[in-house]
Amino acid sequence: MIVGMLTAMPTADLPPSPSPQATPAAGDRGDACPGALRLHTADDGALARIRLPGGILTIGQAEALGRAALRLGDGDLHLTSRGNVQLRGLAAGCGGELAAALDAVGLLPSREHERVRNIVASPLSGLDGGGAQDVRPWLTALDAALCASEAARGLSGRFLFALDDGRGDVAGLGADVTVRATGDGRAWLGPGSVRVSAVDAPRAALVAAETFLEAARSHGARTWRVSELPLPQGELDHLVRDRLTAEGIAQEVRPEPVGSADGPPPGIVGEALSAHVPLGRLSALQWEALTVAADTELRLTPWRGVVVPTVGATAARRVESLERLRGAGLVTDPVSSWLRVGACIGRPGCAKAHGDVRADAARALESTGRPALPLYWSGCERRCGHPRGDHVDVLATPDGGYRLSAATTAGTTRTVSAAGPFQMGAALAAITS
Repeated sequence: MIVGMLTAMPTADLPPSPSPQATPAAGDRGDACPGALRLHTADDGALARIRLPGGILTIGQAEALGRAALRLGDGDLHLTSRGNVQLRGLAAGCGGELAAALDAVGLLPSREHERVRNIVASPLSGLDGGGAQDVRPWLTALDAALCASEAARGLSGRFLFALDDGRGDVAGLGADVTVRATGDGRAWLGPGSVRVSAVDAPRAALVAAETFLEAARSHGARTWRVSELPLPQGELDHLVRDRLTAEGIAQEVRPEPVGSADGPPPGIVGEALSAHVPLGRLSALQWEALTVAADTELRLTPWRGVVVPTVGATAARRVESLERLRGAGLVTDPVSSWLRVGACIGRPGCAKAHGDVRADAARALESTGRPALPLYWSGCERRCGHPRGDHVDVLATPDGGYRLSAATTAGTTRTVSAAGPFQMGAALAAITS
């Protein structure tokens, strides 16, 4: 169920409404993805999802989100697999107040585009000497172009852009549009499977997204993701190339580079600190510790972690700040078992869930230790937020137990049942042996 909050918002606090001619593309109909202005009703109250392109927050924005979580929600900040933030436990009718608070710190640059600003970017770009180039200019340009595009309003809240600095991290996340630096001042673009100049990369990414919308509309398809588009293999690539040519963007056909989908390891990395957030839930104390450690901003990662830039800090200060993050309960050990465990919200937040998967995941971790494959705990068959790549699928069942299977590139193994979290050890051994 969706709670419409737009009528409660003070119009003076938000950008003007679109003209009557600016209608969203057909693919937007029925898209129930929550946002900052369209709240979703869950069992623990309303839920708001705030899009943060590249996962980047200034310190002022981070402090404003922390205050909103305490004043309007359950007090915690919930990280998503796209580097965004969710506020949960919101009271009905708080939409106007939340929108005003977000707009005051620049988190609502466009009311019409706030749900489609899904952009992940290499979180260590420009901080550790890795990658081929800093993607920050791409991020700024793509977000601005996205918010200025009338057509882009038709994208669904599930559509994803990825800006990879060349190291292959976010290129492995299965985004709908991927731009990856190639090291020679150029960038690979998919769909299209072409290389373009680095200067043209942000515009080319938007062209690819708009081409997807045109293709979906021409085929009468209500599709949210590129993978759902009912076209023969390679046809969208050709459509994108034709559109790039029409836009005057030079291109060269090249195969897709391999991506790894590996996030930053916890610890001190270059001129930054990296911390993992167990199950993606940050308390007010942890959020404050992160903002205190940062110099100017935070970078939330698609792996439910936080990169804290500390450019110019001394080595001693970085060590001290990292210890404070560890003391606040964040993971700073690169071999921690928590890095291999994820879960959906489960009970009591979701009515569809068959169990409190987060509590059970923590209990199981105490008894089983570091798993051979990453574990992802799901409260129901929807498997919200489940990862790409090889992992053990831990699915809650109506009888209070769990069903385990290994989801790998070789296919799914046989299914094993466990009566509860303390029986996970034997079940995991049976699955992974």
